[in-house]
Amino acid sequence: MAFDGITVAALTCELRENLVGGRIAKISQPETDELLLTIKTPQGQRRLYISASASLPLIYLTEENKPGPMTAPNFCMLLRKHVGNARIIDISQPKLERIIHLDLEHLDELGDLCRKKLIVEIMGKHSNIIFCDDSGVIIDSIKHVSAQISSVREVLPGRKYFIPDTMSKQDPLTVEEDAFALALAEKPAPLAKAIYTSFTGISPVVSEDICHLAGLDSRIPAGELQRDVLLHLYRQFSYYMEDVKSGNFRAAIYYDGSTPKEFSALPLSHMEHTVKKEYSSVSEVLRTYYSEKNTLTRIRQKGADLRHVVQTALERNRKKYDLQARQLKDTENRDKYKVYGELINTYGYNLAEGAKELHALNYYTNEEITIPLDPQQTPKENAQKFFAKYNKQKRTFEALTELIRETADDIHYLESISNSLDIALSEADLAQIKEELVETGYIRRKYTKKKVKLTNRPMHYISSDGYHMYVGKNNLQNDELTFSFASGSDWWFHAKGAPGSHVIVKTGGDTLPDRTFEEAGRLAAYYSKNRGNDKVEIDYVEKKHVKKPNGAKPGFVVYYTNYSLVIDSDISNITAVQD
Repeated sequence: MAFDGITVAALTCELRENLVGGRIAKISQPETDELLLTIKTPQGQRRLYISASASLPLIYLTEENKPGPMTAPNFCMLLRKHVGNARIIDISQPKLERIIHLDLEHLDELGDLCRKKLIVEIMGKHSNIIFCDDSGVIIDSIKHVSAQISSVREVLPGRKYFIPDTMSKQDPLTVEEDAFALALAEKPAPLAKAIYTSFTGISPVVSEDICHLAGLDSRIPAGELQRDVLLHLYRQFSYYMEDVKSGNFRAAIYYDGSTPKEFSALPLSHMEHTVKKEYSSVSEVLRTYYSEKNTLTRIRQKGADLRHVVQTALERNRKKYDLQARQLKDTENRDKYKVYGELINTYGYNLAEGAKELHALNYYTNEEITIPLDPQQTPKENAQKFFAKYNKQKRTFEALTELIRETADDIHYLESISNSLDIALSEADLAQIKEELVETGYIRRKYTKKKVKLTNRPMHYISSDGYHMYVGKNNLQNDELTFSFASGSDWWFHAKGAPGSHVIVKTGGDTLPDRTFEEAGRLAAYYSKNRGNDKVEIDYVEKKHVKKPNGAKPGFVVYYTNYSLVIDSDISNITAVQD
């Protein structure tokens, strides 16, 4: 989710509650676009992390200390000189902008009381940390913005600070009904987009939620709404903004399985189908969300080379499959040549010398057919030519049928590897996938005396009825889970006809309740290529009926008697266990 004005409002409330009245004890600049303020408050020491990074601007309270460089940068030295022991007297947010003002009070060189303002702008690539005097003149900033960089606003020492109004958006905290209706009526865009492009500090996710709360389709054009519908929407919009005004924030992170999908300072009603984890602190939400996001991003980056290997092999095999399928199609008429040869042997005795065709009754279909002949050859030679053509295409058909099956198996296997990369959560998962690709010959093993140690474990869930359910993260783990870990009376689940994880439910000799079957089916659906579908067909069978053919690739199994169920892939209500 975007770091929008509502999140900033929640953060402003939290910072005001924790920091106002405190004194700045230490200022460091760990990176060129970061500040770390250590603040002494009556409740204890607090640290405020501020980042004006273009890729990930942030501000939140943290317990972690981040060491600064040996020589402090100029901006850091300037802050130490002016506000090294300043008291924070107020923290505010102008309107619902993505801006936080820290009002500071300190004594100057003569012992006179002075005020300064540290302004944090969380605006994507335009983010900045600006230090101003009490009259709003810029003393300095962590990023200098000249007229050559921006024609809208210069951020340089000596310039007057102001908030650029480039979007002409209205303040959602004070907008009246008529202005609200007029703003949306003038927008031909879909309703959700019309809301977040008309009002300050509102992200697309919040716009979507306001539409959902109002019971309106966010995709309908805003200009088509009738006056009474706009009135209804305005009321819902006002209720939402009342929570912001009153500081009634309830921060949470919303998960898609184990992946953090969104965070919000207020509940997102349209995401109630996902797993929601609530927090008492917005700072904790931001730390957790971006930490987990960064972890997943790092895993995706580290797995990029493996994904490239898999995608390259997949593309090659898919091209090979298409070529083989076309060649196989050319053999569809092979039986025709066999019939031609037989009919020439049957009726060719009365053919005139040099005949170019033979009209005969096809005794297989009881229809008259015309067979083309080579006038330079005898009937016997013509028949032999057709038999030779039939035998060649028959051999081609038999060889291609086997090759196509092998190619299809390779494609299915590589798709299962791709699915394993999609659900990988750690470097240990990637190491095991790499080992599997080495064992199957897709990656050449490098000679090393150091043996690769694989220690990652399958995912572990507990059903609502208390049964343990395990999910393999890759094919090697699927094999181990199914054939080493599971006992014969345990139940095995897998998405039908799709690459995915093996799911094992430990029964302990019990008869499983229906709800556990459904939850295991949802896990199998979620950890497959069919994730996100409303209806996924799942095969399930007792583990004793699952076999692995000799020489089969990792993860490949066969079973001949099974049950099936059709279910969604929503696992939000299934409890995950951290082993």
